[in-house]
Amino acid sequence: MHIALYQPDIPPNTGTIIRMGACLDVRVHIIEPCGFAFGEKSFRRAGMDYIDQSKITRHQTWQDFLDAMSDHRIILLSTKSTQSYLDFEFKDDDILLLGRETAGVPDDVHQRADHRVIIPMTPTTRSLNIALSAAMVLGEALRQTNQFPEMIK
Repeated sequence: MHIALYQPDIPPNTGTIIRMGACLDVRVHIIEPCGFAFGEKSFRRAGMDYIDQSKITRHQTWQDFLDAMSDHRIILLSTKSTQSYLDFEFKDDDILLLGRETAGVPDDVHQRADHRVIIPMTPTTRSLNIALSAAMVLGEALRQTNQFPEMIK
């Protein structure tokens, strides 16, 4: 399982997602350009010491990402989808793609995704925080594919 962030622009969210990736042994892909300096203080604060333990791959462009990950399905988390992530069948090597916090993804990226899923919400709300969305969908994907790390007893 992988998480990919398309041109993230809020450092604490990116740091939080990287921290989650470290804790759950999930690689995080950053598709450039970021809307912040990668070593920014708020980014490192959110990721804490987990950034050094995480698996991070940075891709200079969307095309570089596609070239590197061509053998994986891309599952876009999108408020424009009608497919609930709770009814979606995840596979072991899926990539969960999240767009920019302020703008989502452009139409060509939306169209390139193999599947698009949504988190069901009340009709009067627009979207959840990106880090929270990533956690919810990743949790379900790991549960379905039995990929949560083993607990030490």
